[in-house]
Amino acid sequence: MRVRYLPGWALIGLVPAFLLGASGVFAETSLVIGLESNPVNLDPRFATDAYSARAIQILFNSLVGKDTRSELVPELAERWEIPDDTTYIFYLRKGVKFHDGSELTASDVKYTFDALLNPEFKSPKRGSYEKIKTIEVLDPYTVKFTLTEPFAPFLTNMVLGIVPQHVAEKMGRDFSQHPVGTGPFQLKAWLPDEQLEFTAFPEYFEGRAKVDRIVYKIVPDDTVRFLELKKGTLDLVQNAIPPEVIPLVRKTKGLKILTADGTNVAYLGFNLRDPILKEKKVRQAIACALNRNSIISYLLKDLAKPATGLLAPSNWAYEPNVPRYPYDKGLAKKLLDEAGYLDPDGDGPSPRFNLTYKTSENQLRKRIGEALQYQLKEVGIQVVLKSYEWGTFFSDITKGNFQTYTLEWVGITEPDIFYYIFHSSNVPPRGANRGQYVNPELDKLLEEGRRTLDLEKRKALYSQVQKILAEDLPYVFLWYGTHVVVARDRVQGFTIYPAGDFTSLKNVEIKE
Repeated sequence: MRVRYLPGWALIGLVPAFLLGASGVFAETSLVIGLESNPVNLDPRFATDAYSARAIQILFNSLVGKDTRSELVPELAERWEIPDDTTYIFYLRKGVKFHDGSELTASDVKYTFDALLNPEFKSPKRGSYEKIKTIEVLDPYTVKFTLTEPFAPFLTNMVLGIVPQHVAEKMGRDFSQHPVGTGPFQLKAWLPDEQLEFTAFPEYFEGRAKVDRIVYKIVPDDTVRFLELKKGTLDLVQNAIPPEVIPLVRKTKGLKILTADGTNVAYLGFNLRDPILKEKKVRQAIACALNRNSIISYLLKDLAKPATGLLAPSNWAYEPNVPRYPYDKGLAKKLLDEAGYLDPDGDGPSPRFNLTYKTSENQLRKRIGEALQYQLKEVGIQVVLKSYEWGTFFSDITKGNFQTYTLEWVGITEPDIFYYIFHSSNVPPRGANRGQYVNPELDKLLEEGRRTLDLEKRKALYSQVQKILAEDLPYVFLWYGTHVVVARDRVQGFTIYPAGDFTSLKNVEIKE
C-alpha cells in the first residue's frame, strides 16, 4: 500500500506531545471517524464531493465562515466593508499561520481566487466567481474585490478554503494530495482506501484543537462500521449507519445517537441528452411511479422527509407551492403512453424501454436503487442497476457518463446553487449541470437572481425558478435527510451543522 506523507514541516509541534505521552504525563488523544468512501480531491478550489469536504473542513479556513445556523460569520477575515454594491474589502486577521509555518497574507487570498478564475485551471467552481472583475492587494492584510455588477451571493461564495500561494504554485495538481491550509488539523498521512490521519495544528489561530489526532477510517461496509463502533475501534460516524441498524445502536452500551433536521437533499438525476429522458412526460411519469413514502418508511426508517425541491423548508427562499407528483402508477402509465412509449404487451414482461441506473457500492444506496428498479418496473420501465467504487461512480457523473443516478446535494444555504446546477452555461467542468439542462427562461431568472440585492425581490425570482424546475423535472427530488450521528459516549462536544459539516471537530473532547 502506497502511503502519502506530507513533508517534514507538517510534523511541526508533534514531538513534544509524543515525549510527554511516553513519560506518562499524558497520553495522546485520538478520535477515529468512519467514512464510507475515500475523498476525491483535497484542494478546496476543486473538491465537490462530500467526502472531500469533510477533510477540507478541518484543513482549511475561509474568509467567511458559517455558524451552527448557517449564518455568515468572520473567519480569516476579522471584518469586511461594502462601500457600494460592487465593492467588498476584507481585513484579514494578523498572525494566522499556514501548516508550514508561513503567515497568511492578502496575496494568498488573491492567488486562490485568481486560480479559480483562470479558464486553464478548469475548476468546477469557476462559475460561482465569474462576477469578480478585479482583486487588489491593498496591503498585506487587506484585499479588495471589485465585481462587474451587483452579485447577491458573493459573501456566501467566500466560504472557500484559502491556499498558500508559495506551496500551491510549486505543487501544482499534487496540492490536492498534499494540502496545506490554516485549519485546526494538518494532514499527516493518507493511505488510499484505508485512512487519512490528521494531527492538531499547534499554531491554529483560534487555539489548538482539543484532541491531538483525528483519523478518517475508510469503512465501506455498513455492518462493519457498526461493529467497529460497538467494539470501540471507531468513535463517531455521521449519516453512515444504515437506518435499520439504529434500533440496535440504541440498545448498545457505550453508544449514543444525535439527530437533527438537515438541508441535504437526495435526488434522481437524468441525462437530458438521452433520447428517452429528454422527453418531459417521461421524466414526469418516472416521478409519478416512485413511492417515496414507502422508501422513507421501509429503507430510511422515517429518518427523512419527502422533498419538493432543492431547497429545504427552512431556507428563506423555499417555495412550497410547486407542481407535485404524488405516487400514481396509473398516471405514470398514461404519461408514458402520451410520450409515445406504449406498453408492448399490456401488463406482460416486455418493457416499454430500458434505463441504466448508476450508484456507488454503498449498501443503502444499492438498496434504494433496487427499490426504484422495482417501482419503475411496475409501470413498464426496465432498469439495469450498476454500482461502482465511489471515485469511479462520481467521476462518471461529473463527466456526464450516465442515464440516471441518485446522489445528494449537501450544504445548501444560498439559492444561487440553482445557477451552479441548472444554468445552461454550467455544464462540467465549469459547473454542475451534469444532465445538460437548457432552459433560456430559467437562465434569465437565475441571472437576475444573482444581480438582485433586495431579499423579497430575490425570493420572488427563486419562487419562479422552483416552479419551473418542478414542472420540467431535470431532477426528481426525493427526500431531505435527517442527520444521524452515532458516537461513543466518551466523545463530547460534537455539534451537528445543518449541512452536516465537520467544523465542530476542533471542539471535540475525549472524556473517558
